[in-house]
Amino acid sequence: MTEHQNRSDPSRGQRPLSVILADDAVLLREGVRSLLADEGIKVLASVGDGEALLEEVSRHRPRLAIVDVRMPPTHTDEGLIAALRIKREHPEVGVLVLSQYVAREYASDLLSTETPGIGYLLKDRITEIDGFLRAVHDVADGGTVIDPAVVRALLRNPEQRKAVSRLTPREVEVLETMAEGLSNRGIADRLFLSLSTVEKAISAIFDKLELTGDEQTSRRVRAVLRFLDEQ
Repeated sequence: MTEHQNRSDPSRGQRPLSVILADDAVLLREGVRSLLADEGIKVLASVGDGEALLEEVSRHRPRLAIVDVRMPPTHTDEGLIAALRIKREHPEVGVLVLSQYVAREYASDLLSTETPGIGYLLKDRITEIDGFLRAVHDVADGGTVIDPAVVRALLRNPEQRKAVSRLTPREVEVLETMAEGLSNRGIADRLFLSLSTVEKAISAIFDKLELTGDEQTSRRVRAVLRFLDEQ
């Protein structure tokens, strides 16, 4: 188990970080609950199906819901349906969806809501404690976090890339890491680039994808949406 630093800090968001968990696998759910509690994150409720999740979100209005895609009764997409409903009815609540397998349609459905605070991770990432906790905080703070495996799956069909095909290989790498939710500094560290190089690449991405506006955070999310929609 990787060592990690406690990141629970009310200054990171408008409210202290509170979470509702939804997963029908009791052992996994309790493991995540214990991990979050050790981090100082308040777990308001822990449930095993989509209906209970919706009830608890309406009751508590947490900053974040962590949701398994497949839950009772059919174990297909009940969690995803609940997550999309949360974003419609409570757009201020961040939603971090966990999935056993790469399913890019799930990521696309989530991102199509165009509301802040969206994440899609494979369950295997939970064991990468630092990365998982970073994703929890980032999504709760309104960020967009997409699992690297999903991003790689999207990149396997280059002939289908339309607007994204205008980007250079370096710009695609930067956009890929943007889709994972990394900050400019995080991208620079990951790709061994200077911060100014990353900033220039992001500016070029916005220009080539014709994303105008003054709010960089909004344009980052729209760039990720374009990246996923056009695969």
